[in-house]
Amino acid sequence: MNETLKRAISGAIYILLLIGSTLYSKESFFTLFGVFMLIAVYEFCNLIQIKKVFPILFGFFLYSSIILVSFYKNESQDFLLKNLNKNYDISLNINQLNLVLLSITMVVSIKCILFLFYDKMQTISNSSKYLYLLGYIILPFIFIVKISFGIKSYNPKIILGLFILIWTNDTFAYLVGKSIGKNKLFERISPKKTIEGFVGGIVFAVIASFFISKYYIEGKQLAQYIWIGIALMVGVFGTTGDLIESKFKRIAGVKDSGKIMPGHGGVLDRLDSVIFVAPFIFLFYQILYYVS
Repeated sequence: MNETLKRAISGAIYILLLIGSTLYSKESFFTLFGVFMLIAVYEFCNLIQIKKVFPILFGFFLYSSIILVSFYKNESQDFLLKNLNKNYDISLNINQLNLVLLSITMVVSIKCILFLFYDKMQTISNSSKYLYLLGYIILPFIFIVKISFGIKSYNPKIILGLFILIWTNDTFAYLVGKSIGKNKLFERISPKKTIEGFVGGIVFAVIASFFISKYYIEGKQLAQYIWIGIALMVGVFGTTGDLIESKFKRIAGVKDSGKIMPGHGGVLDRLDSVIFVAPFIFLFYQILYYVS
């Protein structure tokens, strides 16, 4: 099969699966990104060369537990009370849980950014490998799920709007960089990325955010400012996430994180931008919530 056709078919399947599961129900959305998370854990374990069984089981347990506690609070309390046969109430402080998870993820995100700039670092310690696995792979998938709820209930438009911004940023960063790009952004990690492409991607993502907030989300002026802020974060942190994954692949000596998507590579190759930007968007939402 022609490589271009293969890439187009696998890309179309990925997009249809993402849109379909996100729109169908929150359960199908949870399931899809849980599967994506497990595949990404598998691929990342290959990149950093650690055994896969424990990380996959741990990721499944953590993802499932947090989803249950965060979005099925009443059901999880009833289940625990029934099985523990206790007469006391179980308090699940979701805000404290979010703060702990976010703190861990932010620390690892900073570590990832510093790791990106380490010129001579070609090996990763065992402790750092598991820390990256937790804060760079597993927890960000949980935050992708959490931001789909905004500050109220499940809203598929939020997560689809985010992916539209990521696809817009990636597409126009490539097109602008290819047409007028001259100055390299981070040549030793990603030789094809340019400063012009980076700026172009952000500009078009901001333009897309205006239309998303006005015609898709249909919010007021405040919503437009919020989506512009999200677009800026997508441009900056999404590109950073792409570069960080590229460095892990360079150290591993591979072109792609996996082969599950013909012509595109692995799940981690497709989601490297969103998993890095998601915790920052969740933090942004929390700040807006407390300020308002």
